[in-house]
Amino acid sequence: MSVNKIGVVGAGMMGSEIALVFAMAGKDVMIMEPEQARLDKAEAGIKRTLESGVARKFWAEEDMATALGNISFVTDLSAYGDRDLVIEAVFEDEKVKAEVYKTLDAVCKDDAIIASNTSSISISVLASYFSEKRQSRFCGLHFFSPVSRMKLVEVIRGMDTDDAVIEAARNACVEAGKTPIDVKDVVGFAVNRILFAMWDEVLRLVEEGACTPEDIDTGCKLGLGHPVGPFELMDNISNTLNLQVAEILHEAYGERFHPRPILRQVVAAGRHGRRTGRGWYRYDEKGKRVG
Repeated sequence: MSVNKIGVVGAGMMGSEIALVFAMAGKDVMIMEPEQARLDKAEAGIKRTLESGVARKFWAEEDMATALGNISFVTDLSAYGDRDLVIEAVFEDEKVKAEVYKTLDAVCKDDAIIASNTSSISISVLASYFSEKRQSRFCGLHFFSPVSRMKLVEVIRGMDTDDAVIEAARNACVEAGKTPIDVKDVVGFAVNRILFAMWDEVLRLVEEGACTPEDIDTGCKLGLGHPVGPFELMDNISNTLNLQVAEILHEAYGERFHPRPILRQVVAAGRHGRRTGRGWYRYDEKGKRVG
C-alpha cells in the first residue's frame, strides 16, 4: 500500500513537526485542530522551523516553499476521509485519544492506516477503542522531538496489527527520512524506558544536592556525548508531559519508575518548560534560554 495523503491530529509541537517532515517528503498533509488560533500558531511555528533550517543550511530555500505548499490546516476531522495514513498526536491521555479514535473510526476510509504517536500507552489498549474491523489497521509510530532533526521512529505492533500495515507505515517513515525500529508493545516501549530510568537518577542527584541541573547537563554532554543534557531535554519536552509519562510507567512497572518528588514540585510550581518561559531554566519569549 502506498501512502501519499497523510493526516495529523493535533497541532502542538510534535504534531506540527510530524506534518512538516512528511510535507518535505512530498506528501499531501493535513493538520487538524478544532481551534483556528492553535492552527495559526502551528503554521507560524512551522515557518519558523523552516526559516531556521534554511538559515543553518539544513534545507534549501525551495524546500521551504515545497513544504508549505504541501500542508493544509483544517478544524474538523471530517476532512480526513481520503487520508491513507492518519497519525494521532494529541494530549498523552487515554480518554482524550479515545474520543479522537471514535471520530476517526467513522470518518476514515476502510483501508486507511491509523497510528498513535503515544510515547508510553499500550498500542493494544488504544486499539480497543476502535471497531474490531479497524484494529488490524492501527499501530504505534513514536517520533522523537524535535521531529525535524531526530531520525528515530519506534514502530509498535498491536495484538491484531496486520503485517502489511506495519510494512506500509515503516516505508512511509523511511520516505520521510526517518529510521524505524520495531519495538514490542510494552508500556513505554524501548527508548522512554531507558530515558526515564536515567532521568530518575539525575533527579535524585539534584534532590541530594550532589550536582546542579546545569552541571549534570554539562557532564552528560561532555562525558557521555549527549547532544543536549537531561534537564535541557526535560524543558524542551515539557515537565508536565514528563510527569504524566512517569506516572504511566510507575503504574505499569511499580517502584522501578517512581516519579521523583522534585519533578512533582517543579510541575506544581508551574515550571512546565521552555514553552512557558520557566522550567529547570529560564527562557525568553522566543524560547531562548536566558540567565
